[in-house]
Amino acid sequence: MSPRKSATEARRTRERIIERSVAIASVEGLEGLTIGRLATDLGMSKAGVLGHFGTKETLQLAALEGASAVFSRAVWEPAADAAPGLTRLRAVCEAWITYLERERGAFPGGCFFTTAAVEFDARGGPVRDAVARRYTVWRRRLVHELRLAVETGELPPGTDPEQTAFELIGLYMGLNHAIQLFADPTAADRTRRALARLLHTGTDSAAR
Repeated sequence: MSPRKSATEARRTRERIIERSVAIASVEGLEGLTIGRLATDLGMSKAGVLGHFGTKETLQLAALEGASAVFSRAVWEPAADAAPGLTRLRAVCEAWITYLERERGAFPGGCFFTTAAVEFDARGGPVRDAVARRYTVWRRRLVHELRLAVETGELPPGTDPEQTAFELIGLYMGLNHAIQLFADPTAADRTRRALARLLHTGTDSAAR
């Protein structure tokens, strides 16, 4: 086997491990990842799984990175070419709803990051810090688009981007809860109605 082919196969194996890890963690949490479970699911030896990651913590961090890539492809990339500001923000919000409703292949347990946040919010360590960093990056993206919308007059000058981003994140955590715990068929439409109020361009309801 050539070194190039060997490296390609190693990369593909690593990707398979991460993909399966993301699916398991969305249901059972990152602490639910075990080398034995992954080896069984993927038809590999434990040594084969360990050879790619070494420790459980390294595997958990790799799963977080893999889940971030899925989220970005599902939510950010479809809206990336939209006009900056309110247009792009609304496109992001709609893609976010679709992600929570339909991304069951990669995340059979619902939003990976909601699960990870609940699991690690009271802990310390590298995994908790990595979860927090991803939420921080996402909140900053939302705040950036909201600030642009205020600066261009798409939202009233009294709109507080930080507060509105805070409310947006809470709204989507609530949507995930409604879908996962209650299988509420009205949850997506309720979220859209809440968004219409939150991102209203009139001064009566959009100001924060």
